[in-house]
Amino acid sequence: MSKVQLAGNASGTGIFTIASPNSNTDRTLTLPDNTGTLVTNTAGSVSQAMLASNVAGTGPAFQAYQSTLQSFSSNTVTKVLFQTEEYDTNSNFASSRFTPTVAGYYQFSAGVKVVANGWFELFIYKNGVNGKTIFYSWPSSVQLATGGCQLYMNGTTDYVEVYLRQANSTDTSPSQAETYFAGVLVRAA
Repeated sequence: MSKVQLAGNASGTGIFTIASPNSNTDRTLTLPDNTGTLVTNTAGSVSQAMLASNVAGTGPAFQAYQSTLQSFSSNTVTKVLFQTEEYDTNSNFASSRFTPTVAGYYQFSAGVKVVANGWFELFIYKNGVNGKTIFYSWPSSVQLATGGCQLYMNGTTDYVEVYLRQANSTDTSPSQAETYFAGVLVRAA
């Protein structure tokens, strides 16, 4: 039979209390047969700070959309503006730019609807340069571009924006459902 041993820390002055809940039901606590630390707080939940460094948990997430018409010149790479936030869990989205403060791997998605036919490209720019071309159409009457990608963000200086280049001078079609930009931390670094 295995034994249970409690060992105090000689240099500590705090009291470690094992308390049972108010229950009329028998409960069993089974510990894993490996090394590690089991931690919880008085609320019975695990906070982001308690998670290992490679667990996303409650990391940053945002979604914004274009609520005002934007014009684009022919064959010119132009930043797409997103004026309205649906949510921004860590206040990292401003001026149509996402600058996360948690290092890790992020999933980004964007969609843009334009009102003119012809080829166009949609880009996710990282730090002012094309990080990923997420949509490319040549030639086409397709007017809605959508796509996504994953990018590593360092949590301090890296930022992402959406850019568009279109064959003809055009305007966007502001829409919460069709002209949007979103991102979420999928794994912390």
